[in-house]
Amino acid sequence: MRLGAPKTAGTAGSGSEPAEADRARPGPLRLLGRFVAMVCAFAFMVAFAVVLAKLTLQPSPASESLTHTNLHPGRSLRAYLDQPELRDAVRQIGGNLLLGVPFGVLVPIVAPRTRGVLRVLLLTATVMLLVEFAQGALVTGRAFDVDDVILNTSGALIGYLLLGRRLSRAVHARRVRA
Repeated sequence: MRLGAPKTAGTAGSGSEPAEADRARPGPLRLLGRFVAMVCAFAFMVAFAVVLAKLTLQPSPASESLTHTNLHPGRSLRAYLDQPELRDAVRQIGGNLLLGVPFGVLVPIVAPRTRGVLRVLLLTATVMLLVEFAQGALVTGRAFDVDDVILNTSGALIGYLLLGRRLSRAVHARRVRA
């Protein structure tokens, strides 16, 4: 029933109208909870950005001779998996996956318009491409690696599917249109 429309004999007068109106306008506690959740998510996003910058944009002069640009998807992954120590491969692949997870969890909360698998993937891929470009162009001992972008974006997808989608829906409940 449209708000403001007169009741007709065929309309159920069981009190469903106030429930719809309550869902359309969140109460003060819901607004406070939403605000606190967004502030916390923003604070975690800032902390994540600091950690990301420290891990990816710090110079590594000792490894300058070992770095190489990788523009071929899968090349670095094969190199990681061909290492004699499995833990080195797990650290490289797992670390890059884990680096993307916070992005998939926090972005849909901080920016609700980014909800949706495709939007999260595109935003994450764009940010990680920028980080990799900065590494390759500006940081000694670091290089651009497309596999890092793929792994980081996959990690964001995992984070979004496991937790980000649910948290975003809880914080940003869609309004019921009257």
